[in-house]
Amino acid sequence: MSRHIPSLGAVQETLLIPLYGRAVEHHQPEPALRDPRAVELVAAIAYDFGRFDALPSLTGSVLRTVLFDAWTRDFLDRHPTGTVVEIGTGRGTRYERADNGRAHWFDLDLPDVIALRRAFFADTPRRRMLAASVTEEAWLDEIAQRAEGPWLFSAEAVLPFLAEEAVRQLLRRLARRFPGALLALDTNSTALVGAQDGHDALSKVAARLRWGCDDIDVLTDWVPGTRILGSHTLTSLPHAVHAGLPTPHRRMLDDLARQRLPQVEQYRMHLVQLP
Repeated sequence: MSRHIPSLGAVQETLLIPLYGRAVEHHQPEPALRDPRAVELVAAIAYDFGRFDALPSLTGSVLRTVLFDAWTRDFLDRHPTGTVVEIGTGRGTRYERADNGRAHWFDLDLPDVIALRRAFFADTPRRRMLAASVTEEAWLDEIAQRAEGPWLFSAEAVLPFLAEEAVRQLLRRLARRFPGALLALDTNSTALVGAQDGHDALSKVAARLRWGCDDIDVLTDWVPGTRILGSHTLTSLPHAVHAGLPTPHRRMLDDLARQRLPQVEQYRMHLVQLP
């Protein structure tokens, strides 16, 4: 089998970390999720994934994905024909895990990422790839023209790599074009951003976090009327999500909760509703 050699920018390279995390998790005796597509993608991409072996961040990325998956399924349960937009999709496979057969999906990422993605995925009447930077505006027009709401924008492990002003502008644009939309995102504290050179995974790649957020309520200042629907650390996942994890994962998280480690407690995942 021929293997694809990725030619990606620094930030785009980080998207390979959660892909590998899902592939590794798939093979666990009691996995938090199954993702055979991730296994296929890792096997088909010529990259030294072994540099991320045994890193705690791999498990963290999987648990984050489990939560984002849960938010997506909940959204589609309430809005079966709604629209899901994966911002910074990378080699994401949420569609394969959560699609309900009726929703509209858009996979958005930079042109080099989408070029590699097209080697493995194809557009369909309900699912389209968009090659653009999240900081641009044209992609918003395309989504508005092609699909109706309600909308869920999922930005998993993306916004912390943007400058704060770019994040602020994105939220304002989304609120203006897609009123009432949901946005799933994650944040790192300013302390974690300052200490990222010692991070187990980020220390192995060139990309660096730029936006540090110590209080998610800042979003309500940027875009008045924004509602914070949920804000969680890995050790404070929603009850249904935590209860659905395999026993080894629940025990690990319970142990981490007792330790109160800054690198765990200062990383959060949020679901917000724009006005």
